Amino acid sequence: MGLSTHVLDTMHGCPAEGMQVALFRTNGDEATLIKRFVLNADGRNPDGVLLDNASLKQGTYRLLFDVKDYFDARGVALPEPRFLDRVALDFGIANTEQHYHVPLLVSPWSYSTYRGS
Repeated sequence: MGLSTHVLDTMHGCPAEGMQVALFRTNGDEATLIKRFVLNADGRNPDGVLLDNASLKQGTYRLLFDVKDYFDARGVALPEPRFLDRVALDFGIANTEQHYHVPLLVSPWSYSTYRGS
């Protein structure tokens, strides 16, 4: 199945529809943009998987979630500077035959992630 992500807004108890996300391939401090997308009503990439197994390469990647703009668009009044602006998740792909799901649970003050199924 490849690589996928899903974002849940834990402040409002719903998927993070409209959040902007970018996927990068990383090599040390260097990051190469693969794609940008906006999450759909289910908090997922509207095109399905981010990379299928044929496109997924062993190595390191980064998902960058635009948390500040998302909560601004939701009308959440927060002090400046924001506690969270963008959330960057760096992760590794060891086996390109497996499915890697990288979910994000996020509020204006916290986030968590895990390797999902």
